[in-house]
Parts: sequence; structure tokens; C-alpha cells
Amino acid sequence: MGARVTAVTAVRLVSGAAVAALVAGVAVLGSGLPSPATDEVTVPGALVDVPFSPTRLVCAGPLVLPQERDAGDAFDPVPVTPLTSLVAVATSSGGGAVTDLGGGVVAERFGAGASSTTSRWVTEPLVVQAEPTDDPASVAAATSAYVTAGDLRGLAAASCQAPTTDAWLLGGSTELGATALLVLQNAGSTAAVVHIDVYGATGPVDLDTEQYLVAPGAERVVVLGGLAPQERRVAVHVTATGGRVTAHVQDSTLDGFTPTGTDLVVASAPPSRRQVVPGVAVLATEVDDPDAGAVRLLAPGGGTTTARVRLLGPDGVEDLPGAGELVLEPGVVTDVPLGGLPAGAYTLVVEADRAVVASAMLARPGAPTQQDPDVATRERAWVPSVPAPDAAAATDAQVVAVPDRATGTLVLGAVARSGALDADGTATAEVRVLGPDGEPVVRERVELALGRTAAWDLTQLVPAGTRVRGVQVVPDGGAWLAGGLVAQVDRPDGTLLSVLVPVPADLVSGATEVREDPRLGTR
Repeated sequence: MGARVTAVTAVRLVSGAAVAALVAGVAVLGSGLPSPATDEVTVPGALVDVPFSPTRLVCAGPLVLPQERDAGDAFDPVPVTPLTSLVAVATSSGGGAVTDLGGGVVAERFGAGASSTTSRWVTEPLVVQAEPTDDPASVAAATSAYVTAGDLRGLAAASCQAPTTDAWLLGGSTELGATALLVLQNAGSTAAVVHIDVYGATGPVDLDTEQYLVAPGAERVVVLGGLAPQERRVAVHVTATGGRVTAHVQDSTLDGFTPTGTDLVVASAPPSRRQVVPGVAVLATEVDDPDAGAVRLLAPGGGTTTARVRLLGPDGVEDLPGAGELVLEPGVVTDVPLGGLPAGAYTLVVEADRAVVASAMLARPGAPTQQDPDVATRERAWVPSVPAPDAAAATDAQVVAVPDRATGTLVLGAVARSGALDADGTATAEVRVLGPDGEPVVRERVELALGRTAAWDLTQLVPAGTRVRGVQVVPDGGAWLAGGLVAQVDRPDGTLLSVLVPVPADLVSGATEVREDPRLGTR
């Protein structure tokens, strides 16, 4: 297991009554057992009110640091203390709390009718929980590690995740100079048995160990380089039984002694014939530029898949050069460069004849270090794909927390729910920029033609000096606005970068249909 050290970590909680539910809606669950075919009876059902469950998000803790640290060594791989912070934005009507993985409260309850802001120092993974009232609870949270020098230089940030039993993580490498650590967290009350499958550039990887026991309230770190060494491209499928877990990959790379990026890889949308990757902000690059970034694709099924990658940009829809018709072999991780694009913000849409999973990697150049003045530093950010909302969630609000120390740019892509990407029509929404108390500082009406992507610098929307804690997008329904938040810290030695996407909570319906079973005479 990777070593942990005591890192200075700031927790900032923001709550405001103006923040709408991240995921809302009522789903009808269950029905009576089927009657025998020879005695079909239709029994009227009754709706029974069931309270909404709390919304829980699990947040990554401090970065896993190299074990070979020596504070007195000039080549200490982490010569500065990583600063790790948590920013949470939640409704205040039901209140909420921050706990450790075992449920112990580490910050006082917040919200419950009044906006509040609190700060606490922590050194461990955290759980942010919001309580519902008559409506579902809403919470968005982000964790970020800010490292200014050493092997882990970068802004490693990600939205906190909802526990699950199935997650696809596309990002990272185990080749020379790269480190990929799979971090498993169990915030539940029962032990979880986690099975992992690893895919590489030549297909599925044979693993000596495939299952790991994660105790309740515990975290476990798996060194992917020990399981799948010298894999230039990595994808991990995590499945859990006995309990739900969250998972992320801590990805970092070096070019000799020069850091070339650190980020957290979180789960992409489940396999689907259509994948959407939002928030792809690129610089102008040449086709073979190492700072161009890439789209990562995997077809996990049993047959060859043909895929097409298209860009929704400021001027409309176009094919990604070289990706108009890609042949994906089953189980093979494929990277498609993003080089040659004009600078700007894009939304990537992957369409395939079989289910695929997708992500994107963005890069930024930096300045050389004293250890090796001939090699420039770089920064990298992994962007997961996001699930398309169903018809019942057409008007759900998206909320993203802005990481501490970073400024944010909101990127929205207008994606048709079905049919041609460049179909006629527009998507409209209200963008609310949330201040330190969780209340909207600015409300901006946006309208975007289908097939196009636009970006808004949040600092340009608010009064000078206003600290932005989150952004909320409230759509009018109809077309889908796929959102991503580009978070960055501009430094003299280069820009540190991460991209965060909204995370839908796993909510329980407020109404359940109960129907009498005519065979048992029970309800």
C-alpha cells in the first residue's frame, strides 16, 4: 500500500438555500410479482410515500506520496507540502455534514436553514453528506491537491464521487517514468470485495491478483505498475460485491527528473454506443505536439467496433482529424491525439456501433526546472465522459464546486438527445455563479445552438475580488447542455490544470408503487 503523510488540508463548506437539487425527480420502483400465465390478474397499485435518502459523496484524500522520500535530500521527490482542500456546496434546507470514511464527524453540521461557511484541517478522505427534506438533498463537492514542485507538481482535482458497484476508469500509464495508483474507498458499513480488470495497449492484462477486500470505513491503494507493468495506456474496470465503493487513479508522470503532470482519474460514464466528454479546452498545437492531449477509447465487448469522434466547437460540428472512422479491437486501449485543433473549448462526442467507454487528456506546457534546465515541465488533466440524462431528468440542475486556489471556466456543449448532432434547435439555461455563502452572485441567461460549445470565465462574470465557490446550470429542458469546469492556477512556471464534471447523486424516489400479489394475498 502506498505511504501516507500528514498533508496540510483545508476544508471549506459552503451552503445556500439558492442551490437547487443536483439530481431530482420521482421514479416508480417495483411492482407485484408476476401472476401465472394461466391466471393473469391486474391488481391496482398504490403510491406509498418513501422519504428521500441522504445524498453522499466520497472525496479523495491527500495524494499518496512516494515512499522513498528524504527531506534532507536535494532530490526529494516531494520537496513541498501538498496542500489538499475540500470545497462543498449544498442546499441548506436539510443541512449536511462532513465525516470521515467511518462516519465520524470531522466538521460541524452546516446549513439547516442558514448559510454558513466553515474551515477545518483534515488529513484523510472525507464524506460529504446532505440531508433531504420534502425534496431530494443536493450537494456538490471537489477535492484538490496543490503541489508547486517535485514529482507530483500539479493541480490534482476532481469532483467527489457517489459510491457504486461498477466503475470504469480510463487514464494513466505504468510505463517508465509513470506512476498509476488505484485508490479504493469504502464509506459503507459492510466490507466490499473489489474485483479489478486492467486493459492495456494490446488488450486485457493477465493479473496475478484480481480481488481486494476493502474494509468498511477504509481505503486501499493498489499499485497498478506492480500488476500491469510497462503499459503505455491503461484502463481499469472496478466491480464490487458486498458493498459500494468509490475509486480513482492517481496518475503522475516524469521526463527524467522533470515533472510532466499529476491528476486524479475518476469514473467515466458506463459503456454506451454514445459517449460525451465535456470541458475539453485545448491550446493551438501541431498534429504531433506532445502538449496536444488525446482522446482515450476502449471497446470492452467481444467484437471489433467502429467508432467516430466528433467535436462540438464554437463554430459547430466537425470530425476529429484522423478519427472519422476508427476500428477498435476488443479490450485494446486506444489514444487518438487532439493535435492540430484551433485553440478553444470543445465537447467530444463518440458514436460507435458497439458500447465503448471514453475519456480525454489535456496538457499544458511549463518552464524547465533547476534539476534539468533542458526539459520543460508539463501539466495534464483527465476528463471523464458523462452520462446523458434520461427524459425524466431533462430539467435537472448541474452543480460543480470550484477547487480552492483555482479560477474556473465553465464550458457548455449543446448536445441533441438523439438524432443528428447538428440538428436545428437551441439549448437554454440559467447559469448561477455561487459566492462564498452559497448564494448566487450572478445569474446569467445562456442560449446555445445545437452542436456548438461555448465557454465563460467565471471571474469575468462576478464583481472584482469575489471568491467563487461553485457554479450551477439550470436548463430549461429539451436539448442537453453537457457541462465541464476547467479549473486552473496560473503560475510563473506554467499553468496547473484540472477539469471537473458534475456528479449525479444516487437518489431514492419519494414514492414507491406497492401492489398486492394475488397469489400470496400480501402487500
